[in-house]
Amino acid sequence: MSLAGPSPEARTAGHRAEGRPVSAVPLHPAAPVVLDRLSRSFGGRTVLDRVSLEIPAGQFVALLGESGSGKTTLLRALAGLDGDAAAAGRFTVPGSVSVLFQDSRLLPWLTVIDNLTLGLRRPDAREAALAMLDAVGLGDKAGVWPATLSGGQKQRASLARSLLRAPDVLLADEPFGALDALTRLRMHALLFRLVERRRPTVILVTHDVDEALVLADRILVLKDGRIAEDHAVGLPHPRRTDHPDATALRGALLRSLGVDTGTV
Repeated sequence: MSLAGPSPEARTAGHRAEGRPVSAVPLHPAAPVVLDRLSRSFGGRTVLDRVSLEIPAGQFVALLGESGSGKTTLLRALAGLDGDAAAAGRFTVPGSVSVLFQDSRLLPWLTVIDNLTLGLRRPDAREAALAMLDAVGLGDKAGVWPATLSGGQKQRASLARSLLRAPDVLLADEPFGALDALTRLRMHALLFRLVERRRPTVILVTHDVDEALVLADRILVLKDGRIAEDHAVGLPHPRRTDHPDATALRGALLRSLGVDTGTV
């Protein structure tokens, strides 16, 4: 699903912990995403543990970690979608936010273009949606029902819906995890091309080390609710995972995730 995130006003109101606001304060879009000792707990179990982080505007960050390490919890906190959590700490998210989930969640009773324009308040909404569908290779699918699309096409429509909002921050929670390998590679190229054009800040949750290496400017590894490693990826695009520097970083990341690199 891709959707516009909560309004700046809603994020300012936010959740509360220990009697103080802990959610985002709207800033100029060029400002960074900032987390300051951010914690989230569920049923007494701490999932995020005093995470502090600054992400410059326009940076593409990938979050890696084993299941339960806090990746999705961090993303949902930034999106304002964790009202059921016990919250502490603060974060700031500048400008508008859009969220891209693993499943497209296109509404089946609306055509593809109507899914894109639903809730979009701009006079040229339909024209802009058609242009975005062309950009993701779905220009001929505007009037069809979502049920007629393949999995990859649904994710392209979902990506188009997110980017049509021109978000300052794009939060992506394993958006390509359910796709086959070839479709996933095509989606990587498409996402990179569209993000390069618009330059939002991107935070991508993934279990795929190669996906992180191909797309991200920076890779964070979460363990036990904390940032255990922070790697800058300085390789030029387009990237090859067999580049010596990428191979070395891939090995280090896999070892951090508990994978025996002698068998991979």
